[in-house]
Amino acid sequence: QVQLVESGGGLVQAGGSLRLSCAASGRTFSSYHMGWFRQPPGKEREFVAYIGWSGNTNYADSVKGRFTIARDNAKNTVYLQMNSLKPEDTAVYYCAATLTLPAITRGDHYDYWGQGTQVTVSS
Repeated sequence: QVQLVESGGGLVQAGGSLRLSCAASGRTFSSYHMGWFRQPPGKEREFVAYIGWSGNTNYADSVKGRFTIARDNAKNTVYLQMNSLKPEDTAVYYCAATLTLPAITRGDHYDYWGQGTQVTVSS
């Protein structure tokens, strides 16, 4: 079992940057596949980024080149560095975890979720 707590959200102007953090409990964090998802207002949840236990990454096309996912296993934390933010990035951002290699873009393949952190990008 792992508990996830996101932080780092806030209000930023278009073109700005934010770094989200997701702190995980438990001693086996390094074994988990981690994902970031987001839910824009009035829309369904969507995949943003993935990092495997080995450090391999994958991104949604909409954020590729602007967002970077990283993990620090010593701190039990996964990060999402978001640069060149756009108003359409406005959403509640969630981190998710699973031990079993997922279909990485599918939220229903992740077992554990944080409570979410709001990111608002003004134009």
